[in-house]
Amino acid sequence: MSFQALFDFEAALAEYTGAPYVVVTDGCTHALELCFRYDAVRQTSFTAYTYLSVPMLMHHLGIKFAFTDETWTGEYQFGDTRIWDSARRLEPGMYKPGQFQCLSFGWTKPLQLGKVGAVLTDDVTAYRHFSRQRSDGRDLNIPWEAETELIWGWHYCPTLESCERGLELLPTIEPKAQPGIYPDLRKIPFDLAKI
Repeated sequence: MSFQALFDFEAALAEYTGAPYVVVTDGCTHALELCFRYDAVRQTSFTAYTYLSVPMLMHHLGIKFAFTDETWTGEYQFGDTRIWDSARRLEPGMYKPGQFQCLSFGWTKPLQLGKVGAVLTDDVTAYRHFSRQRSDGRDLNIPWEAETELIWGWHYCPTLESCERGLELLPTIEPKAQPGIYPDLRKIPFDLAKI
């Protein structure tokens, strides 16, 4: 099986955003998860005006967190980490050196593909690690039965059809940073301890 469409989409996103490396995933939340695991973050803070999956991810990973009052457009940073939720931003040259910027290509985002996300980075070691982790711990350049070394990973690869569609749509999108459109999660009555 050829994963060329995935590799080509990653290369196109790298050129568009200015990131030296891009790892495409099956969603922004999974992109964030790879980054938080890689940097072994144990505590952070972030805006209360974000999507529900973000605090749920923190709970899943055992990360202590605090909400802030930050309102945002396009992206926000997690505390003093190098991790950014850039789910509502896609612009040429947007990459910030030394950072992990996680993108979403959901239906309300600048590039609408559905369940697809990505990590922008200039850290080649992290790039290689993320590339394998999102693909069940394997190197997609090698047939899986010929692998001689696997790492722990997850089934976080997007479909090749989504990558092909991304290649078609990327040159046609209007670059933009969208405002955060989420309610204050502190006012939603859910108990993460019961999840």
